[in-house]
Amino acid sequence: MSDAAAGHAPTRPSHEASARGIRPALSDDPARIEQLAPLARAPVFTAMAALAVLLAATSQWYGFHRDELYFRMLDPAWGYVDQPPLTPLVARAITSVVDEPWALRIPAILAAAAALFVLALVAREAGGGRRAQAVAAWAAASASFPMVFGHLLLTASFDLVVWPLVALFAMRALLRDGERSGWWWIAVGLVTGLATYNKLLVVLLVGGLGIGLLAVGPWRALRSPWLWAGVGVAVVVALPNLAYQVANDLPQLRMGAALADDTDGAGRLFTLPFLFLLAGPPLVPIWVAGLVGLFRRPAWRPIRLFAVAFAVVVLATIAGGAQPYYPLGLVEVLLALGAVPTAEWMRTRGRRALVWAGIALNAVVSALIALPLLPLAVVGASPFAAMNQTVGDTVGWPTYVEQVAAVVHEAEAGADAASAPVVITSNYGEAGAIARFGPEHGLDPDAVYSGHNGLWFQARPSDAATDVVFVGELSRRVTGDFDSCTTVAHLDNELDVDNEEQGVPITLCTGRTTGWDELWPRLAHLS
Repeated sequence: MSDAAAGHAPTRPSHEASARGIRPALSDDPARIEQLAPLARAPVFTAMAALAVLLAATSQWYGFHRDELYFRMLDPAWGYVDQPPLTPLVARAITSVVDEPWALRIPAILAAAAALFVLALVAREAGGGRRAQAVAAWAAASASFPMVFGHLLLTASFDLVVWPLVALFAMRALLRDGERSGWWWIAVGLVTGLATYNKLLVVLLVGGLGIGLLAVGPWRALRSPWLWAGVGVAVVVALPNLAYQVANDLPQLRMGAALADDTDGAGRLFTLPFLFLLAGPPLVPIWVAGLVGLFRRPAWRPIRLFAVAFAVVVLATIAGGAQPYYPLGLVEVLLALGAVPTAEWMRTRGRRALVWAGIALNAVVSALIALPLLPLAVVGASPFAAMNQTVGDTVGWPTYVEQVAAVVHEAEAGADAASAPVVITSNYGEAGAIARFGPEHGLDPDAVYSGHNGLWFQARPSDAATDVVFVGELSRRVTGDFDSCTTVAHLDNELDVDNEEQGVPITLCTGRTTGWDELWPRLAHLS
């Protein structure tokens, strides 16, 4: 491969071409990208501000998400069976000061807005001028995924910016020339290492990039000491997290296996359609153009490995039965790359109107799907709760807790203080809701337990607890270990929203006959 094919950066493009968003004519070597166009500050920063304002304005609507309630309940630790420590630590720190959804979601909003900036830089790095950068930022802002993951504090919220940032730094290492270009591999390693404290999924990204590098090159990068230095930095930074995994029998592998067991074969087939939906049908031609361009554009030869990485991540997601949104980080990158040929195609007024109309339509539909825009009274009758599970997962928690409290107080009225019932929930959302809203209804937040994921390790009932109010179907595992178990109520959000809690039983079990040392392991489950 020639030096030019390796992605050296030559002369500056004309300002006129950059302003139109059209990649300037290449030099005599068609495998070179011209010098970078100026950053399109106005359209990019406007897109960032628009998304941030929309997310902030809706951040208090409906309520906490089940994962948010779980994060705020977890005690600080170096790691958990289902995730690394970063997101729970952030949630715990924020809610210890302001325990409201709008405050908890500030980091997610910032991550979503920052992702637009990074994606505009990806388009710029790939040769995109002002129009391409604007398309990249606004197209990404109009998609469902920054609205879903920017509206809630989830581990995926930080991935919104982490994956494009890793991609941007890798592109700079591959496309730029000079002594300083190697430092971008160090940046890749640093971001990758830090990202493992949020989610180990970033290893799949860099693994896909590594396979892509071996498969399609540029193989000269394999001889660079900077690349291997970057690998070393990633390992050193991630080492405490990796040590936790090894010391605790690789809990993330157990968690991954549990998630795969929860995914049926049909569900795996919907990975690609799900990606189309989360990006939005009007954006599919843009990110597909980015994928195709990696094979057809000579100037992109050094970054062709991103196409292979995308295939690797998608296939690994399907084969592993993982969450179908896992490849979204690379869809973001392909969307930014696709903005470059899209901007070149937008030479006529009609084409420009078509693209911007598609982005605007996508934004409206995405907002309706992803954000709590409808009145709660009509959410149950709309299709959006079914299309976006996170909508239902934010509805009904205070009502559910009130109903559990009524059962607990009724049981307390017929028992002495020494045998006051504890609450054991089937999942962490129910436990987190009682920990958050229970004190408003006279419930002790320290007397709620769950065998779900990390909460099983956090605490178990004391040996003095003989009566239990079970929330959910988990009581069936231990009904024979109590003198009596009676279903006394069912959860009802009173909004006809069909979420995971709607209709589950509240069961009072009295007179425990088996010790907690035997019972508690039987209540443990991962999902």
